[in-house]
Amino acid sequence: MRFAGVRTATAALSCLIAGCSLLGALRHPAAAPAAPVSPGAPQEPLPLANERFELEAAQDVVGVVQVVRATKDDTLTDIARRFNVGYEELLRANPKVDPWLPGEGREIVVPTQFILPDAPRAGLGIGKVGWRTPEGVTKIVRRQKDPTWRVPESVRKEHHDNGEDLDPVIGPGPENPLGKYAFYLQWPSYLIHGTNKPAGVGLRSSHGCIRLYPEDIQQFYDLVPIGTQVRVVNQPFVFGWRDAQLYMQPFDVLEDDTRDWAKAQRKLLSSSLAARLQRELQAQKERVDWSLIASLASNPRGVPVPITDSAATMEQVLAAAPRVRNVLPEGSTWDGKSDLPMDEASFKQMLSETEPAAPGEEGGAAGADAPGAAAKTQPLRPKNGG
Repeated sequence: MRFAGVRTATAALSCLIAGCSLLGALRHPAAAPAAPVSPGAPQEPLPLANERFELEAAQDVVGVVQVVRATKDDTLTDIARRFNVGYEELLRANPKVDPWLPGEGREIVVPTQFILPDAPRAGLGIGKVGWRTPEGVTKIVRRQKDPTWRVPESVRKEHHDNGEDLDPVIGPGPENPLGKYAFYLQWPSYLIHGTNKPAGVGLRSSHGCIRLYPEDIQQFYDLVPIGTQVRVVNQPFVFGWRDAQLYMQPFDVLEDDTRDWAKAQRKLLSSSLAARLQRELQAQKERVDWSLIASLASNPRGVPVPITDSAATMEQVLAAAPRVRNVLPEGSTWDGKSDLPMDEASFKQMLSETEPAAPGEEGGAAGADAPGAAAKTQPLRPKNGG
């Protein structure tokens, strides 16, 4: 899932498991060359980087939604990598776009505006089917550069059943799915780590760990000390104030969410509004548009939309979003060259390949123990598509 506030770099980390998170940017490589522009066409402004935000104490919403035009060679994995968002985030925001052939000149919504979750504020993909990322509060207990992965027996069996035999230990290097940096959590066998396949960030394809883009985990590694609190939440619908308007950002409801959103949607959505937000609604004598909320919840696109009396539709929000150049934003952590995105065939193959950390088994990363009761879980897949 995606943010780092300069005033809270050593506080708790909050992670929305309904989407992908983006963390810290301190490097400022030169932006990539702009896509060709027709002679005489007005030059669009440069895009804004979304890896780092200066966060005020009472701020709920950060960033801005941006819209770019795809080039003839672009895929959604290319654009996701360029703008440091997860592939599934981009897919959710553009439900009618072919991810592998979006088409030259096609407008692509880049969901680079975020409502912070209802949790202590601070400044990642999540577990795939059958490999749950737990919810709750834990902390970072150690970190490792160039980690070794001790492949759990469950993962080796899974791959053996698919005709692939894995070595029991995978050392540092390009074949290690932990990437170059790893944080070990107090939850045994669960890590926050990099990856050797950045195209998988933002997908539900790990064995329960939280993965970051290589350039983000590197910055995170240098910024966050041992003992930092990590809070993982499951909030498919988040709310926050911006410019005296209450906004809602809808994500997909996961299959293993035991709350019956279909039958008790309004009650559950109302309970998702933090007490602080409800008090502010009463104080400002504002009312929310429940029909709009229901529509957004039924067709989540991961884009914040105002929901008070002066609410706008999703279409109006996207029409007002700035159109920017389809280039690497200045200030991005990625250099635009390394760990390039992959084609469709390689992408599909990646989804079935080796991934680190297996709850309920010995192994995981070097030095990690099994979590026991967390072994068997239900699939983490969205109810509403995506």
